[in-house]
Amino acid sequence: MNCRQVSVVPTIHMSKSTTVICAFPRSHFIFSQRRGARHRVTMGTSSSSYAPKTVYLDVDGKMQKVIFSRYCSPCDIRELLCSSSNIARNTAIRLVDSEGALVSIDPTMPTNTPNSQYKVMPQSTGQVGDKEDMFQNVLSQVAEQFSRAFRINELKTEVTNRLAMLEKRVELEGLKMVEIEKCKNDLRKLRDEMTSKGGGRVTCGCKYSFTEDGKKLSPRRDVPNYPKYTLSQETIEALKKPTFDVWHWEHNEMLSCLEYMYHDLGLVKEFNMNPITLKRWLLGIQENYRNNPFHNFRHCFCVSQMMYGMIHLCNLKERLTMTDMCILMTAAVCHDLDHPGYNNTYQINAHTELAVRYNDISPLENHHCAVAFQIISMPECNIFANIETEAFKHLRQAIITLILATDMARHGEILDSFKQNVDNFDFTNHKHVTCLKLVLIKCCDISNEVRPTEVAEPWLDCLLEEYFMQSDREKSEGLPVAPFMDRDKVTKPTAQIGFIKFVLIPMFETVMKLFPQIEEIMVQPLRDSRDHYEELKQIDDAMTEPLPT
Repeated sequence: MNCRQVSVVPTIHMSKSTTVICAFPRSHFIFSQRRGARHRVTMGTSSSSYAPKTVYLDVDGKMQKVIFSRYCSPCDIRELLCSSSNIARNTAIRLVDSEGALVSIDPTMPTNTPNSQYKVMPQSTGQVGDKEDMFQNVLSQVAEQFSRAFRINELKTEVTNRLAMLEKRVELEGLKMVEIEKCKNDLRKLRDEMTSKGGGRVTCGCKYSFTEDGKKLSPRRDVPNYPKYTLSQETIEALKKPTFDVWHWEHNEMLSCLEYMYHDLGLVKEFNMNPITLKRWLLGIQENYRNNPFHNFRHCFCVSQMMYGMIHLCNLKERLTMTDMCILMTAAVCHDLDHPGYNNTYQINAHTELAVRYNDISPLENHHCAVAFQIISMPECNIFANIETEAFKHLRQAIITLILATDMARHGEILDSFKQNVDNFDFTNHKHVTCLKLVLIKCCDISNEVRPTEVAEPWLDCLLEEYFMQSDREKSEGLPVAPFMDRDKVTKPTAQIGFIKFVLIPMFETVMKLFPQIEEIMVQPLRDSRDHYEELKQIDDAMTEPLPT
């Protein structure tokens, strides 16, 4: 690692007599963000070797705090010390402690305290010791160059891999930009609407209106057609895995993928679905997801694809009935229909139409169910038109039960119920199977961090944007604001660490007891994600650590 690879953070004035200068190798930041790679070095907890080292210097009577990575080379550290002491680069220097003893300048150098500051002193030229130091410095640089030369193959492989990943990201960027622009336009329209109404509360409108006698009205727009896509064998195999990149597909392609899932699982044949009706139903579903930053049709597809993947990964086709398969998939497809972009807490606090209608009891989830079955009740979209009345009643009740389970207010209750059964689970026991289905849809609904970093992180950005949009509105209306939704308080690490550690990992590890095969593919990525955000938080904390007084 040469000196040009060191990122020196500009001096930060903490007080009249104290400054902080930091250096970290750029490769440290690159590798710390590559969650999911088995060869990466992780920082872990504060005791990990990745923790930065801090020394305190006396520079003309002022204390300077210098922070550097343990993976900086001696050359990096010497340059940093020169910079912090206003000494020209490449000047031969020596470091002495408060008693005048020499201190080695390398990553293993002992740390000190503000009460025992080191001094950086330039060595006088022309002395034998200076020549020896200069010779030793040259030897160190030559040795470092040789070491770097022997690592050329490793570096070539790393660069090739990074270029391939960057090419893929660039290829996908065009598709993502379309979605991002749509979201931005919708946000602008919403803000303009709120401004024009003087900041007053805006009723969370629904695509379906309800008359006083409870009859439904037609959707606001006609349902368009979508072309049929032939899926490649590569896509068919990728659909079965949690690593599937959901950002790579347009809406029409996602519709074709969902259509394929219903055919592949045998649901079309088992329930005698008209294939044309299935297409119309899927179009009606897509039409009734709003263009929210997070709760949109792509999220619907993401959850449904994860459910399809878990069915294959856990071999559920051999353990559950076709009716159970249909309940799981249909609930996943419908679980967030017509989501307005503001959560239950807002609905209840703002006394919206939805909260009043459902008596503050899971207003959003109840609304998702209502819209789902209003779509199915239209003859041209009724995929269950050819089954018996009693069978439909059973399907309807079970789908409603699963969608209502996605209310995070019921998380503890549902997980505790499943934990009581998992050690002695019986697939012939109706109660046990119902608990499993409730946990499966919960897992799929909040499974983004199971996916690779390049797929998961954009979802976090979308979620935070939706949170910030809600918190801004709550502030303008004088409503309570949750700290995890406040743009002035939340960061990515603080938003994710607690959720992953105390919600995601315990739930997926409980499911792992019944299906051990998910550990490597689903549970380990969650652990890697936790470590990734803890590393980021540790770096943030090191950069903002207050100086001792």
